[in-house]
Amino acid sequence: MSELTAKQRIVVVGNGMVGHKLIDALSAQDQFEIITFSEESRLAYDRVQLTKFFETGDANTLALTDETQYQQAGVQYQLNARVTGIDRQGKTVQLESGDSLSYDKLVLATGSFPFIPPVPGKDQPHIHPYRTIEDLEAIQDSAQQSKVGVVIGGGLLGLEAANALKTLGLETHVVEFAPRLMAVQLDGGGGALLREKIEALGVRVHTEKNTQNIAPHPDSDAPTRYQLQFADGTTLDTDMLVFSAGIRPQDALARQADLAIGERGGIVIDDHCVTSDPEIYAIGECALWQGRIFGLVAPGYTMAKVAAQHLQGQQDSAFTGADMSTKLKLLGVEVASIGDAHGNSEGSLSYSFTDEATGVYKKLVVDEDGTKLLGAVLVGDSSDYGNWLQLCLNDIPLPQPPEALLFPAAAEGGAAPAMGVDMLPDSAQICSCHDVTKGDLIASIEEGCHDLAELKACTKAGTGCGGCSALVGDVLNSQLAKMGLEVNTDLCEHFGHSRTELYEMVRVKELRTFDAVLRACGKGEHGCEICKPAVGSMLASHWNDHILDPAHLQLQDTNDNFLANMQKDGTYSIVPRVPGGEITPDKLIVLGEIAKEYNLYTKITGGQRIDLFGAQLHQLPPIWQKLVEAGFETGHAYGKALRTVKSCVGSTWCRYGVQDSTGMAIAIEERYRGVRSPHKVKMAVSGCTRECAEAQSKDFGVIATENGWNLYVCGNGGMRPRHADLFATDLDDATLIQYIDRILMFYVHTADRLQRTSVWMENLEGGLAHLQQVVIEDSLGLCAELEAQMAHLVDTYECEWKKTLEDPQKLKRFSHFINSDQPDAAVQFIPERGQIRPAPKTEFSQEQRIDVLEVSS
Repeated sequence: MSELTAKQRIVVVGNGMVGHKLIDALSAQDQFEIITFSEESRLAYDRVQLTKFFETGDANTLALTDETQYQQAGVQYQLNARVTGIDRQGKTVQLESGDSLSYDKLVLATGSFPFIPPVPGKDQPHIHPYRTIEDLEAIQDSAQQSKVGVVIGGGLLGLEAANALKTLGLETHVVEFAPRLMAVQLDGGGGALLREKIEALGVRVHTEKNTQNIAPHPDSDAPTRYQLQFADGTTLDTDMLVFSAGIRPQDALARQADLAIGERGGIVIDDHCVTSDPEIYAIGECALWQGRIFGLVAPGYTMAKVAAQHLQGQQDSAFTGADMSTKLKLLGVEVASIGDAHGNSEGSLSYSFTDEATGVYKKLVVDEDGTKLLGAVLVGDSSDYGNWLQLCLNDIPLPQPPEALLFPAAAEGGAAPAMGVDMLPDSAQICSCHDVTKGDLIASIEEGCHDLAELKACTKAGTGCGGCSALVGDVLNSQLAKMGLEVNTDLCEHFGHSRTELYEMVRVKELRTFDAVLRACGKGEHGCEICKPAVGSMLASHWNDHILDPAHLQLQDTNDNFLANMQKDGTYSIVPRVPGGEITPDKLIVLGEIAKEYNLYTKITGGQRIDLFGAQLHQLPPIWQKLVEAGFETGHAYGKALRTVKSCVGSTWCRYGVQDSTGMAIAIEERYRGVRSPHKVKMAVSGCTRECAEAQSKDFGVIATENGWNLYVCGNGGMRPRHADLFATDLDDATLIQYIDRILMFYVHTADRLQRTSVWMENLEGGLAHLQQVVIEDSLGLCAELEAQMAHLVDTYECEWKKTLEDPQKLKRFSHFINSDQPDAAVQFIPERGQIRPAPKTEFSQEQRIDVLEVSS
C-alpha cells in the first residue's frame, strides 16, 4: 500500500478563511491526506480586509495562500468545484461535475451567504451582494456607470461596503432597518455618534427604513436608475445597490445529508466541532454551537484549531464559545465593542461619557459592586480597547472607579493609572483572531522573537483584524525589558526606526518624498496609516514643500487634504490667520461680506479668531480667493502646526500692561506660522501677570514683566490639562525668540508621532532641567543646527491656500463628486439666532458648543 493511501483522508468542503486555517494546522502534520474544494476561482483570501481591494485593485494582496504553497504542503485542491451531495453510508461526497470522492473524515467549512431580503426588484442589474472578490469586481463595474449608490444594511459589512462606494467616488447612502447603526455591537449613544461622524464624512444614513420595492425610476428624465420605496411612504433615488443585510449559514449540503440542523439554520456541533455524524465536522459560520452562530472570523479560527486537534486524537480540546468583542475602523471612525455592551447582565451598572468637542463616546458596563468590567462601547477613540478587553476577559478588578477609567481627569492625581500588561495572567488571550495568549507570546519571545514583525509572523498575533497589535507590542517590550534587552521603538512594521531616528535620517540623507524614505530607510511598497502621515509631517518640518504636491498628497489626513477642517455635517470651516487677534476694520468687513455671500456661520473662538462655518467643498477656492486678495493667510486650523498666538491688548491700551503683548504675539505668530510639528501647537502672550491671555495653559506661554518676558513651556488645556513649566525669566525680545526657536525645533526632532508638548515633557528624560540645559547651555551642541533649521522654515514659508489657488491641478480636487460638478444637495441648514446651523438640530451645553468650535481654532 502506498504512503498516500495509508494516510487518513480529510476532505474539507470550503476554502475560506476558516477552512484554510484548519488546513494550515493539519498540513503541518504528516498523518493526513488533505483535499479541499472551493466554489470560487481562487484559494483562501482575507474577507475581513475586502475593502483593500478598492485601494490596490489587486486581489492577490488579500490572498492567504497560493497554489504553490498548497502543492509544497501536499494539499490537494480543486477550484470552481461545488460539492452537491454527501453519502454518509458510503462516506463519499458528490461533485457538480458528476465525480465522487471518498473520505475518512469530512469537514464542512461552507461558511455563510449574504442575506438578501425578498424585496421586489432585487434581481435587476447593478444590484449586488457584498461577499466575494467577484462581488467587488461587479460593484466596481457598476460604479463606473453610476453617480449614486445605496447600501442596504448598517452593520459591520454594510459600513465597509459604504466605504467602498465612497472610495469609488459615488454619492453614498446607508439604509438600515434598525433605529441605529451597528445595532448588535453599539448602544444608542454609540450608534448616534457613529452616525454623526459618518454623515460628517459625506455618507447619508437612513435608519428605521423598511425597503418595500426597488423600482425603475418613475421619471424617465431622472438622473438616477432606481427608486427605493419604503414602508413609511418615503423614497430614495439611486443608480446602484449593495445588499449587506446580514448573513445566513450555508447549511444546504448538511440538510441534504440529513445532519442535525438548528431551528433557524446552522449545522449543530458539539464541543469538538463534531456534527450529528461522528465522521463529519463543521466549523465557522455554517456551524451552530449551543444555539449560536458566530459571525466573526476569530471564533471560526478557534473552531478550526479545536477540530484539528480532535482529528489528531486530542480529546481534551474543546470549543467553549468565543468572545465577540470587536475593534474596527469604519470609514475612518474608530469603533469598538466589548462583552455585554448593552448592559443586559442582571444588576449591572452603566457609565457613559460623551465629548462632543472631539467626537468621542465611551461607555462602561460594570457589575453591581462597580468592581468588575462586564462590557464597553468606544466610538471615536478606541485606544482603551486593549486594556479594557483584558479587564473584562480576565475578570481583573478595576484599578480605579469606573468614572476614573472613563474620564482620567476624574482620577486622583489627574489621571487613571494605565493597566500594564504585567497585570495580565499568562492565560490572557491577547489575539482573539488566532487565539494567542500572553503566555504564547512570552514563549516565542524567550525563543528568540525579539522583533515585533517577527513575533507577529511566528505567533500570527496581530495579523488578523489588527486590533491587538498595540497590546502585542506592549507584551514584547515588557518581556524584553525583563530579559535585559533593548525595547523596540520602531515607528511601524515598515520602518525599523523610532520617529526621532527616522527624522534624522530624512535630514542627513536629504530625502524629500515618502517613496524615497521608504526605499532608503524602510521596507514594503505602500506604507500604512501610521507611517504615511508621520513621514509627511517630517518632510514638511524639514523641507516645507506644499502638502498638496503630488508626491505628498497621499500622506495627508482628511483635513490637510482640503486645507480645511471638516465639520459634523460634511461642510468645512474657514479660519484665516489673524496674528495676535489684531484685525483692521477693512478686514472685518471682508469677513462679514464673505459670510453673508456664502451664508456662513461666524464664531469668535477662544483663540481670538473668526471662524466661518458651513462652506461646501466647491466653495472653498472662491472664498479663499477673496480672503487672499484681502490680505489674509491660512490659519492652519487643519494642520499639526502652530494654530494661534492669543494675546491681550498689553501696554498699548491696558493700564496694567507692562509690555506690548499684542506686538510680540504678532511677531511670534508670523515667525512660526506653517511650521509643521508632531502635533498641533498653541501659544499666548500676556501683557502682565494678570494673565488675560491664559498663557500658562499653552504649549508656549509668554508673560510680560517689567524686566522682560517670562517663558512657560509645555502646557495643555485639552483632555489632560497641564500647567506650563516656567522655563526662563526676564528675557529680552531676541533671547525669547531664540529660546522658542530652539525648543520648538527640539520638540520636532525628538517627540513621538502625535505627541503633544505636554506629554513630550512628561516623557523627556531629565524633564525641564534637561530641556534647559539643551536650550540655554547648549549641552548637546545642537543649538546652532536648531536655529538654522528654524530659519529655513521661516524663510521658505508660503501660504498654502495662496499657492493652491495658483495651481489649476490642485484646484481640481475641490469638487464633491469625481464625475459631476454639482454641489452636495444633502447639506441642509436651519436658522437660529440669526445664523445658519446644521440640520437636524442637535443640542449642546454652552461649554460643549464652545469646545466643538474650538477644535478648529
